[in-house]
Amino acid sequence: MKVMKFGGTSLANWQRFNTAADIVVDTAKSEQVAVVLSAPATVTNGLLEMVDVAVSGGDFKPVLANVESVFNRLYQDAASVLQADQVAPLMATLSEQLSFWGNKLLGISLLKECPDFVRAEILVGGEKLSSALMVQLMEAKGHSAKQFVPQTLFLGAGDPLESLVDIESSKARFSQVALKDYQVWVMPGFTAGDKEGRTVTLGRNGSDYSAAVLSACIDASCCEIWTDVDGVYNTDPRVVSDAKLLSQLSYQEAMELSYFGAKVLHPKTISPIAQYHIPCYIRNSFNPQAPGTLVSNEADQSGLNVKAISNLDDQTMFDISGPGMKGMVGMASRTLGAISRAGISISLITQSSSEYSISFCINTLDADKAKSALELEFELELKSDILEPIEMRHNLAIVSLIGDGMRTHKGVAGKFFQALAQATVNIIAIAQGSSERSISTVIEQRKTKHAISACHQSFFDVQHYLDVFLVGSGNVGAGLLEQIKQQTEMLKQEHISIRVCGIANSRHMLLDAKGVELDKWQGLLSDCQVECDLPLMLKWAKEQQLLNPVLVDCTSSEHVSDRYVDVMNAGLHVVTPNKKANTRDIAYYRKLRETALKQRRQFLYETTVGAGLPVIDNLKKLLFAGDKLLKFNGILSGSLSYIFGMLDEGMTLSQATAIARDKCFTEPDPRDDLSGMDVARKVLILAREVGLELELSDISIESVLPDSFDASGDVETFMANLPQLDQHIAQWVEKARSEGKVLRYVGQIDDEGCRVKIAEVDAQDPLYSVKGGENALAFYSRYYQPIPFVLRGYGAGTDVTAAGAFADLLRTLNWTREMSA
Repeated sequence: MKVMKFGGTSLANWQRFNTAADIVVDTAKSEQVAVVLSAPATVTNGLLEMVDVAVSGGDFKPVLANVESVFNRLYQDAASVLQADQVAPLMATLSEQLSFWGNKLLGISLLKECPDFVRAEILVGGEKLSSALMVQLMEAKGHSAKQFVPQTLFLGAGDPLESLVDIESSKARFSQVALKDYQVWVMPGFTAGDKEGRTVTLGRNGSDYSAAVLSACIDASCCEIWTDVDGVYNTDPRVVSDAKLLSQLSYQEAMELSYFGAKVLHPKTISPIAQYHIPCYIRNSFNPQAPGTLVSNEADQSGLNVKAISNLDDQTMFDISGPGMKGMVGMASRTLGAISRAGISISLITQSSSEYSISFCINTLDADKAKSALELEFELELKSDILEPIEMRHNLAIVSLIGDGMRTHKGVAGKFFQALAQATVNIIAIAQGSSERSISTVIEQRKTKHAISACHQSFFDVQHYLDVFLVGSGNVGAGLLEQIKQQTEMLKQEHISIRVCGIANSRHMLLDAKGVELDKWQGLLSDCQVECDLPLMLKWAKEQQLLNPVLVDCTSSEHVSDRYVDVMNAGLHVVTPNKKANTRDIAYYRKLRETALKQRRQFLYETTVGAGLPVIDNLKKLLFAGDKLLKFNGILSGSLSYIFGMLDEGMTLSQATAIARDKCFTEPDPRDDLSGMDVARKVLILAREVGLELELSDISIESVLPDSFDASGDVETFMANLPQLDQHIAQWVEKARSEGKVLRYVGQIDDEGCRVKIAEVDAQDPLYSVKGGENALAFYSRYYQPIPFVLRGYGAGTDVTAAGAFADLLRTLNWTREMSA
């Protein structure tokens, strides 16, 4: 015989109730079935409420009317498939139950109290009415059916509202029942009788427990718990959207999982099926074809070392410590005994090896009661300072890894702690049972989502996620978004998913935790009414507890670059083509790197020098390998590379500058390029990378524009006046040509300092042929001399710079992958 249990959501209305009945009918075609039923959804809560209202002397009738309406609708809808002679007894049963409830509640309201046994009689009425309907439905669908009376078959003991069933005694009672007489047996869940025959309830998840106990009592072939989910997931799907369904669990894994917060099964439900080795399936009544999750002692076929990640919220940690703990026999026993006598369950215990302290977690609701019990137990020790004052820490959660395979697989704990570190989750306490079936950590509850997401990615998910916040949606920013969109499918094949969770320009910002649709981001941003507010963006990003958030700054704004420390403190990596941060004062430069190290965040700025060329990365590798820079010469401006290349071909300075401006090679105001300040910033960045502690003011800058030239006025005025320099520059070009040289605007680092200037370069110099927007960087070092290490390529243009920022963005994943490898 198979036991099948259906919960409240499966019975919430006629359609669902009838679906559950059809599932039973299909099973009953091949074997006998015992069905355990809960009350329909909302009914038990309604019954609890009307008892409380009656105790307080309030009007319980509206609440009772709501419960009545649930069953009236259910029974009336069922009449469409029942015979007339079946409907009448059902309605009589309902009328009798309503009369019983009304009379009991009236008495309670007069006495202003409700004994537990009376409360139990009231609460089990919903299960009783569900079962009465199921018996009639089975008969209407062609199967003989009868109802078990749990008060006479289940012997309950303990608290009348939290009773446990004596299985062996109950098993003897079931042996007297002629089970073969009916194809379907129906039992109201949640219900039992004490030794005097009085009604008792089986507490939280009582109907599941009823099904487990019934399975043990009748030696069922299996027990099926039908719910509204497809089975047991490896973590809470509300926390991790792509949580994985587990095909099977051992009894021990299921017990650990339920103990540490899983809602599908309660620990007391697992105990009977484990003790009597009854396979248990968790299945979905809304998706009956799904196989569900099997809980049994069968050999594991999943190949998973870690099966699940669970969390238990609303925990308070107690710390009992002091010199009196060390070497004093019985302190742990007294501590746990005091908590036990207070009727409080302990979630987790850990003790220091020095014996100086013992710590444990309990539900926060019990914290005050526990503190009182401990202060009473250790009153003398606390007064004499043998123990320190009892410490309580609230707002905690327990996150646990669970899996039988952990016993034989090395490195699970290390991987667990690495994942938490990656998510910047501080571990307050650690506990592991000798069975090595679970590892638990106590963390701040506000970090629970972060911790579970990081652990799930580390143990179960081959995908690596990037959550991007783009500030600056102009040419480079828009180009980056387009490249992300184009590469989405290719990156997914490499198990990389990028979500653009935020886009901001100087006016507005668009935020979406699920990712902005990149096909329509411009329209969404223009329609967005949220003003751009970087602190608000960081606060929002932190609240979302995203696993790998990255701020990409595609502005040239000091207002944004001055906030990079705040950005990393908020838990985001920083990727930027913006040169302002790395060329600010040296104190801020150091602060950025200290913060990145402290917060375990990446600060990447490859595109600040050479756009898409891997300049910074290669320079760092040379230095890490023990090389030392002796001298540097480089063309670091794509716009000036283009302009000076055009001078080689006979074009004037004003003509070349106008064409470069039209091609968007220069800044909107070409004076920003011709001044040499942009190149000076790049030289300063390189100088600082090799260890020179310089300020921007230490860079000698020779502008393309002589001091004698009037560069004032707006851009159009400047461009109109620029031809005044054409003759001067043309003469210089011609002089250089006569000597076999060309003019190049270069940045230099050597023993004499750092400078940017117009240089005359001969054919032997690597920079001689560099023009047309190219960058070239020649590093002369201990390893590379007299022939330098040269990097050369396009250093200007939206696509090149966006590609460089994209590469830096993906580099933030290298750190993640190393930690999860």
